[in-house]
Amino acid sequence: MLNAGRMDVVDELYAPRLAAVAKRWIAPFRASFPDVHMDVVALIAEDDQVVGRFTCSGTHLGDWLGHAATGRRVEAVAEVYIFRLREGRIVHAWGLEDTLGRLEQLGLR
Repeated sequence: MLNAGRMDVVDELYAPRLAAVAKRWIAPFRASFPDVHMDVVALIAEDDQVVGRFTCSGTHLGDWLGHAATGRRVEAVAEVYIFRLREGRIVHAWGLEDTLGRLEQLGLR
């Protein structure tokens, strides 16, 4: 969904109360990094939870966190998310992203 910019599938992946929140995060991030690509490093599932370790790459072509586009590319920014699922949809998401690393790669820190 994120790599292809398929916002139309957010409602299929997330429970209704979380779908709107996901859209408010994903749409602006894709506007800032329109060629964003997430690579799955590892997925671990147990019971109703999935933990994903990802790397994120993309070109900064729009405002992000109050910073104007730099035109610079970030590569392999580390991210880890824990998703809880119910009836095949994400009902809770918690994550950590290396925002400092992203800012440093963009020359903003």
